Amino acid sequence: MSLSIFNARLLDPASGLDEIGGILIEDGFITAISPGATGAVGNANEVIDAGGLCLAPGLIDLRVKTGEPGDEQKETLATASRAAVAGGVTSLVVMPDTKPVVDDVALVRYISDRAKVSAKARIYAAGALTVGLEGHAMAEIGMMADAGAVLFTNGDAPISNPSILKRAMTYAASRGAIVMSRPDDSALKGSGVMNAGAFAARKGLAGIPKEAEWIGAARDLMLAEATGCTLILDQVSTPRTLELVSDSRARGANVFTTIAAHSLFFNEIDVGDYLTYCKVNPPFRDEDTRQAMIAALKAGEIDSVVSAHDPQPPEEKRLPFGEASFGAAGLETTLSALLSLVHDGPLTLLEALAPITSKPADMIGLPEGRLAEGAPADVILFDPNKPWLCEREHLLSRSTNSPFDGRRLQGRVLRTFVGGVQVFER
Repeated sequence: MSLSIFNARLLDPASGLDEIGGILIEDGFITAISPGATGAVGNANEVIDAGGLCLAPGLIDLRVKTGEPGDEQKETLATASRAAVAGGVTSLVVMPDTKPVVDDVALVRYISDRAKVSAKARIYAAGALTVGLEGHAMAEIGMMADAGAVLFTNGDAPISNPSILKRAMTYAASRGAIVMSRPDDSALKGSGVMNAGAFAARKGLAGIPKEAEWIGAARDLMLAEATGCTLILDQVSTPRTLELVSDSRARGANVFTTIAAHSLFFNEIDVGDYLTYCKVNPPFRDEDTRQAMIAALKAGEIDSVVSAHDPQPPEEKRLPFGEASFGAAGLETTLSALLSLVHDGPLTLLEALAPITSKPADMIGLPEGRLAEGAPADVILFDPNKPWLCEREHLLSRSTNSPFDGRRLQGRVLRTFVGGVQVFER
């Protein structure tokens, strides 16, 4: 099998490539890149004229929740991958907070085996950091790593006992495993449901203070420094958290950061009249904070953008705001959210694509995420200017709890290829 795609705008953040050209794909890998070419590259079985569309590496998403196993009514690996490839995501890391929790070798292998049978995208398993995500006993990190788990996390629940976290980080460091933590302090967060501040007070809703993130981040960073563990601070939402990261890096810590795409698009005012689709954790912050995080992304202080895809069925969202579940579906809107920052001016296309392609690939050691000879042929063709209306009933996720519902967006994926095989066409 061979495929030539030509007359495309080649975009490769890893090398800085941004020019018209084409690529040749053979047996699932990119075997030639020809900038400036106007005709087919090589002698291929199939030839596609991209017509000037953008050709970029497939997106890599480090934080996706599904319901499988146990909560398949929320999302399965198959439905998540269907939504993923529609959004240009060709590789995704699935979180361990399922029923049962992915905290042993058998379940890591189950994720891998099920994905091979049912998924259109590449799926990597994240293992639980503690047994049952309960925070009491370290899970089988080494054995799960040997079985293919790419990182270890306690999901949305921070480990309250620092001794347990230190022990897990120490062992992870000895195995070269990556720990991902959501910086938070449960006592400070309390019963908060949105960003703490004047707007929350006017709405009569309990707030989640920024200090909860700062204190959680400070603790996790100190333990990463002490143990030598590679740490990903998951879904940071404030610039002060990034200052803490910068200080920790200066002392030699190997720390990365992610941010949810919706945190770059929305602010607390978007909660409006108690819109539960906008109830997420961390919450949408104030506008000044959002702008500061956009500036940090441009400056390279944030390593990766994630969808934070967290499918919730209607019965979990159609409740009073305080009772509704946290979470937003995001696989199909991540690229558009980032492209909004290109159209508004802060980011270039390469700056928008880097934290969802080459940077996350480098963070966890994946071969995908770049246009390079010998790289897996996971690529997307997209029109950065194509307008579309996000309507939840047309989303492909099994749960459609999207804060983008009803929003007019710009920029959409038209074709997705995984291993050189087309898995999606709009």
